[in-house]
Amino acid sequence: MSDDIRPFRIDIPQADLDDLRERLARTRLPGQVPGTGAERGVPQDRLRELTEYWAAGYDWREHEARLNAHPQFRTTIDGQDIHFLHVRSPEPDATPLILTHGWPGSVVEFLDVIGPLSDPGAHSGDPADAFHLVIPSLPGYGFSSPLTAGGWTPRRIAEAWAELMARLGYERYGAQGGDWGSGVSRELRQVAPEHLIGVHLNFLLTFGSPDGLDDAGRERLAGLERFTSELGGYLALQSTRPQTLAYALADSPAGQLAWIAEKFTEWAEHEIDRDVLLTNVTLYWLTNTAGSSAQLYYEFAQAWSMPQPSPVPTGVAVFPHEAALPVRALAERTEKIVHWTEFDRGGHFAALEEPGLLVSDIRTFFRSLAGA
Repeated sequence: MSDDIRPFRIDIPQADLDDLRERLARTRLPGQVPGTGAERGVPQDRLRELTEYWAAGYDWREHEARLNAHPQFRTTIDGQDIHFLHVRSPEPDATPLILTHGWPGSVVEFLDVIGPLSDPGAHSGDPADAFHLVIPSLPGYGFSSPLTAGGWTPRRIAEAWAELMARLGYERYGAQGGDWGSGVSRELRQVAPEHLIGVHLNFLLTFGSPDGLDDAGRERLAGLERFTSELGGYLALQSTRPQTLAYALADSPAGQLAWIAEKFTEWAEHEIDRDVLLTNVTLYWLTNTAGSSAQLYYEFAQAWSMPQPSPVPTGVAVFPHEAALPVRALAERTEKIVHWTEFDRGGHFAALEEPGLLVSDIRTFFRSLAGA
């Protein structure tokens, strides 16, 4: 296995973009039962509006250039190509920080926080809060695709992240993530605790008995039940038959769009900018990662176990429109909670929805660990 870190630049062939537009022009919508709406899935009028704009108004090259404005690389770890952004701060004593996205997200989620985190002095912040940023694409996602083997669980991804940080020369670093990024960051505490300064999470599922909880805690547990039942159809499919689902999504850009847009609608407090949404969806489409990204759900379901107690200081940012809110009393059974913030706005895609709040909370958490 080579430990070479290779420069990478996104350069999608024009033929691939032309093919996408041609497919969008041939979109066949399924119709909708009269009088029904989003309770049954993405409304047809909404999808028609998005597909028409995607075909005729959206400019991938503009957003490709925005991604390419940041240094990108690939390296091979455990037989798998890993794509990542590596943005070094102008502050030489900046804290290394690895940011991990989830599904149906990508590195696109972090574009608005890169500047404030890496160069706070240029964004009305304290230069002492600066971070050197490493932002990888999960295996099977984006330009870390295609998968070369099965078995890429959150634990194995965390082991790859530990190796990645070692290759970059970072001995001590922090980790941050939401969605799958939360799970991978928590696993990183288990595989490399001696290297972790702290872990900051903006998504945390908590499990346990309602006994001893106050009314607010019980209400949050009930929200978890709704998440796994009414809102969990995608979870059941991707955890059991990801390959079957992949055929439809890989062949239909409108299908891929609907599959992702539903989550950006249900899990966000307010509507996500459509260009940001379409950049994320286009990344999945152009890299043909509908199927490979879903494999993480299957691998996790096969290997799942209750989380082990963590020795690493952990901070949690709770955004109220999250699909399932954590219960602090339950979190403290496995997490070394030293920081907990309850915000009054924002949802699942915190870096997109409330980048200022997320950046501030990350800074505050790691500042509290200075010298650890």
